[in-house]
Amino acid sequence: MRPVKSIYSLLACLVFLACSKDTQQRNPFLPEIGFRFDINLNLPLYSPLLTQGNPVFLDNAAVGIRGVFVMNTGFELYRAFEASCPNHAPNSCSTLELDGQVARCSCEDYEYSLFTGQMLNRPDTEERLYDLLEYRANRSGNIVTIQN
Repeated sequence: MRPVKSIYSLLACLVFLACSKDTQQRNPFLPEIGFRFDINLNLPLYSPLLTQGNPVFLDNAAVGIRGVFVMNTGFELYRAFEASCPNHAPNSCSTLELDGQVARCSCEDYEYSLFTGQMLNRPDTEERLYDLLEYRANRSGNIVTIQN
């Protein structure tokens, strides 16, 4: 009976140690919203997404806060990022502008990579700055589903 008790104790310890203490802080400037949007790659509007490195801006009120940038990053993998600058509350200048594979904020001239979502010109400051807010993007056949 003792070995069974030891096994249960060992399993309980493993479960306890495997618990994540994720301290990642949610971006306070961008509200959490839920949505789902399907992109049909057969449509001419979305044909740039068939080629690696060609982003598309989804300027749709039902997608994201200020829209979403979607890009084929290679090997049929897609990334989708919020089009509102993550470093201040949404306002008149906070919608990012597409410039090749970079998204720019006209408020502070921050630049973000659409391959990684990271800020490219991070200033040397003690202020907490955020990278782009990423949404889930999955491809199934000729449909890319963007959702949060």
